[in-house]
Amino acid sequence: MQQDIQQLLNKVLTSIQEVGSTDKLYDLKVQVLGKSGELTSILKGLRELTPAQKSEIGKIVNDAKAKLEQAFDARQIELKHQETTALLKSQAVDISIDKHLRQIGNFHPLSITRNRIVNWFVGLGFVVHESPEIDTEYYNFQALNVLDDHPARDMQDTFFVGDGVLLRSHTSNGQIRAMESIKPPLKILSPGTVYRADNIDATHSPMFHQIEGLVVDKGLTMGDLKGILSLFAKFVFGEKTEIRLRPSYFPFTEPSVEVDASCNCKSGCKICRGTGWIEILGAGMVNQKVLSNCGINPSRFSGFAFGMGLERINNIVYGITDIRHLYENDLRFLRQFVV
Repeated sequence: MQQDIQQLLNKVLTSIQEVGSTDKLYDLKVQVLGKSGELTSILKGLRELTPAQKSEIGKIVNDAKAKLEQAFDARQIELKHQETTALLKSQAVDISIDKHLRQIGNFHPLSITRNRIVNWFVGLGFVVHESPEIDTEYYNFQALNVLDDHPARDMQDTFFVGDGVLLRSHTSNGQIRAMESIKPPLKILSPGTVYRADNIDATHSPMFHQIEGLVVDKGLTMGDLKGILSLFAKFVFGEKTEIRLRPSYFPFTEPSVEVDASCNCKSGCKICRGTGWIEILGAGMVNQKVLSNCGINPSRFSGFAFGMGLERINNIVYGITDIRHLYENDLRFLRQFVV
């Protein structure tokens, strides 16, 4: 019997090393060490031996069993590692690409211009204030002194998405929300996408971008507004740029102005149409009714606001004559702009 145990041990140890998968290793283990396994059958035969023989053979069987279990466990670890490695290799995703096809991306020109403008105003202490693109008539019109029968509503053909709910036609809704939630003094910048029912052409789009600014504090005047806008024009268009203010009308500011920047051309160009001046934005002192609507006492505080079309500023800076170029995703066009 001792010889049979040794032969079985040698045979199984060899078979363990030859097994090529964890499943077959398990089957082999059951075949040898299971309830009906070969080594288990030998243990059952001990009952026919004398006590002295049982003690001697039992020790040999237990030693063989311990060696086999150790060999099974070691081979299990090896096979598991091999199978895991093979699985990872078979499921690996090649994320590399031929170096000749690699192209370095870049910011869209609108993003370049927006980031420059926002960073400049943040440097002056403005805080960026985001607002909903879908809002109510109250925040888009009524709180801004644009009532139901106000003619200014005819100037802004609006996209309504429900009863009293619309796609904002300007980012001024953010100014109202800011004045409702922040006690003066406040200094905010409201950049974002706006929507108006315009047919797209060289200068108009039903979706475009605005950047609006609002300052509310004690003792503010038109002189403060002009000072900031003059610095802004020099930053965007060059140190020699001058501005002029022309009287205008907006229901949410009083007085209101259109702001022009001097053109860099010498003898007139298509951008300024030979006038030497380019309209860049609208501005004015915040209407006292708007301050009252937001719970701000107009006898203690005053404010000024300004708003610009990002596409307009961008196109002036880069000399782009057709707004549609910005939305067509033509890589030949976009590759021209590098930060």
